[in-house]
Amino acid sequence: MMERLIDRMIENVTQLFLLLALAPLVTGVIRTLKARLQTRRGPNILQPYRDLGKLFRKGMVIPETASWIFAATPWIVFFSTVLAGLMIPMVAADAPLGLFGGVLAVIYLLGLGRFFLALSGLDSGSSFGGLGSSREMTISALAEPAMMLAIFTVAIGAGSTGLTEIAGAAIGQNWRFLAPAQMFAFAALALVLIAETGRIPVDNPDTHLELTMIHEAMILEYSGPYLALIEWAASIKQLVLMTLLINCFWPVGLQHTWFGFGALQGIAWLLAKLLLLSCAIVLLETVNAKMRLFRVPELLAVAFTLGSLALVSTFLF
Repeated sequence: MMERLIDRMIENVTQLFLLLALAPLVTGVIRTLKARLQTRRGPNILQPYRDLGKLFRKGMVIPETASWIFAATPWIVFFSTVLAGLMIPMVAADAPLGLFGGVLAVIYLLGLGRFFLALSGLDSGSSFGGLGSSREMTISALAEPAMMLAIFTVAIGAGSTGLTEIAGAAIGQNWRFLAPAQMFAFAALALVLIAETGRIPVDNPDTHLELTMIHEAMILEYSGPYLALIEWAASIKQLVLMTLLINCFWPVGLQHTWFGFGALQGIAWLLAKLLLLSCAIVLLETVNAKMRLFRVPELLAVAFTLGSLALVSTFLF
């Protein structure tokens, strides 16, 4: 019993370290690859770490109209995203907090962070904050149903909504990716990933034009450590969704256990798949322009349609 408890603690600490340390690196890789593809020098891969360190050392400016919601939001967003990440199988099918909730718990935790972030945009008293909050909630209302349909398609095949069971059933059955239902679900979740992480063509994470901002408009009033926590949580959320996409639909290299040489293989496969998915995201952002806001619901409607087709195809084929 004691050995099992120690093993579980090691798993928790290892995945927590991967979440916290790897998330800024993925963001840095995407920025660097995008700059290279656009024939620009761009920032260094390690620049997100330097930005976080600089923000943690800076002071904060709190709006006079802000209440406790403004101060509590960064912590809620950060810890809810980390908890969701600990429920996702990253290296092994056995997620550290897999017993405490399945895919619905992950979606609700991410939704909790989004809800408080939208509240903080309104609480700051900024007109741009309210604008960003309204847009963020509109997009989430369209993206979350498509995400749930895509994940339920995989859950039906595994016979459970637990991500540990889903990942365990997917190991050794990589051929299932060629099934029509899996391909539709993969495409739907890929579109949701673009929308949830605020990337082109839905949003531009590098924009400085307030009228086109969505996520950035909600955090305009944040500075210092509060802004660092929100930016860090955004990188972790991106890593969580990318890991969910690659491990549910392409579980190559996913291990049964965290220990032994297989764990090193699992980490190597995880890094390779994240790099491949990052390259695909960079290519998509480079060849597309940002959509007008009224066209975004059309894109998410496509994701919902693909998710519905995936769920129907599960019963037909």
